[in-house]
Amino acid sequence: MTQTSEAAAVAQQQPKPGRGSRIRVHRAWFVAAVTFVTIIGAAAFRSVPGLLIDPLHDEFDWSRGTIGAAVSVNLALYGLTAPFAAALMDRFGIRRVVAVALTVIALGSGLTVWMTAAWQLMLCWGLLVGLGSGSMALAFAATVTNRWFTERRGLVSGILTAASASGQLIFLPLLSWIVERHDWRPAAVTVALAALAVVPFVWLLLHDHPADVGQKPYGATEFVPKPAPVPGAARRAVTVLFSAARTGPFWLLAGTFAICGASTNGLIQTHFVPAAHDHGMPPTTAASLLAVIGVFDVVGTIASGWFTDRFEARRLLAVYYSLRGVSLLFLPLLLVTPSVQPPMIFFIVFYGLDWVATVPPTLALCREQYGEDSAIVFGWVLASHQVGAALVAFLGGVARDAFGSYDVVWYASGALCAVAALMALVIRRRGVGVEAMA
Repeated sequence: MTQTSEAAAVAQQQPKPGRGSRIRVHRAWFVAAVTFVTIIGAAAFRSVPGLLIDPLHDEFDWSRGTIGAAVSVNLALYGLTAPFAAALMDRFGIRRVVAVALTVIALGSGLTVWMTAAWQLMLCWGLLVGLGSGSMALAFAATVTNRWFTERRGLVSGILTAASASGQLIFLPLLSWIVERHDWRPAAVTVALAALAVVPFVWLLLHDHPADVGQKPYGATEFVPKPAPVPGAARRAVTVLFSAARTGPFWLLAGTFAICGASTNGLIQTHFVPAAHDHGMPPTTAASLLAVIGVFDVVGTIASGWFTDRFEARRLLAVYYSLRGVSLLFLPLLLVTPSVQPPMIFFIVFYGLDWVATVPPTLALCREQYGEDSAIVFGWVLASHQVGAALVAFLGGVARDAFGSYDVVWYASGALCAVAALMALVIRRRGVGVEAMA
C-alpha cells in the first residue's frame, strides 16, 4: 500500500505530455539567440563605408585614398583585435567585453557627426570602430560555441557566422535610403543607436558560462564548472600564438583562411563591381548581384555548419575551396556581356552558398587541434583572413592597371583556391591513430 502511494506521488510529479505540458528549451539556445542579435547589431557598421565614401568626398573634399586608408585601418584592426578579445573574454567574461565593444562602436560611429578633419575619420572609423568590431568578430562566436555547446557546434557556429551577413542585409537597404534622402549623418547615428540598443540584451541575457545558471553545456553528460579567470589577456594571446605557430596545422589553417579572405572580401567584394562595369554592366546592377550573394551566404553558412557536425572538416574545406576555384576560372567568360544572363545568376547563387561556408569547418579544426585555446587560435587565423583580403584588394587594383582587365586576377585566385584545397587535406587529424584503432 505504501509503495503504491509512493509510486502514485512520483507519477504526479512527472511532467505529463499533452496540452498542459511544456518543452523546456536549454539556456544555451537563448545565449546563441542573443549572440546572433548582437552580431547583427555590430554588423551595421560594415554596411556603411561603401555608402559614405562619395558623400564624405563631396562634403570635405577628402581624397578617396584618405577615406580608404581609414577603412583599411578598420579592416586591419578587425582581424588583429580578435585574438586579444577572445583572451579578454576568458579574463573578464563575455558579457563585459561585448558590452564595452558595442559601446565603443556606437561612440566611434556617433562622433563622426562632428568630425571636420581627416585624422578624426581615422580615429573614429579606423581606431574606435575597428577595435569594437574586432571584439565582435568570429572569435566571439567561437567562444560562445565552445562554452555553451558540446553538440551541434557546427550548426551553431554556422548560424552565428551567418549573423554578420544578415546584419549587412538588414541595414544596407535602410542605410542606403537614409543617405539618399537625409544625408550621411543620420545614417551614422542609426548605426550608433543600433549598437547601443543591443547592450541591454547583452548585459541581461548573455551569461558567460553554463555554470552561472547551474546548467551543463548543451549535449554534455556531466556538469562543467566555470574556469577561473585567466589573467594577462594580452600576454596569453601572444603566448598562444607562439605556441600554435610551432605546429604545422596552424600554418595550414592560417594559409587556407588567408586564401579564403583573398577570394571573397579582397576579390569579389572589392573588385566585382568595377570588373563588371568594365564590360558595360551598370554599377547598380553589379551591386545588386553582390546583395544576392549575401542572401545565399546565409543559407550556405548554416548548411555548412550542419555538414560540419556530420562530415570530416578537412574534406569539407577541400570541397569548398575546389568548387570556389572552379567557379572563378569561369567568371571571365561570364563577364563578357553587360546583361545578366542565366549563367551569371548561377554563379552568383553558387558563389554565395560558398562565401563563408569555410568558417564552421575551420572552427571545428581549431577546436580539434587546440582545445581550450581554440578561440584565441581562431582569432589569429581570422587575422590571416583579413591580411589575405587586404593584399588581394590592393594587388587586384595593381593588376587591373597593369593588364587592362581583371582576367589574370580571376585565374590567379582560382589557382590559389586549388592550393587551399590541397592544404586542407594535408592537415593531420589529432589522435587519428587512436581513432583508427578504436
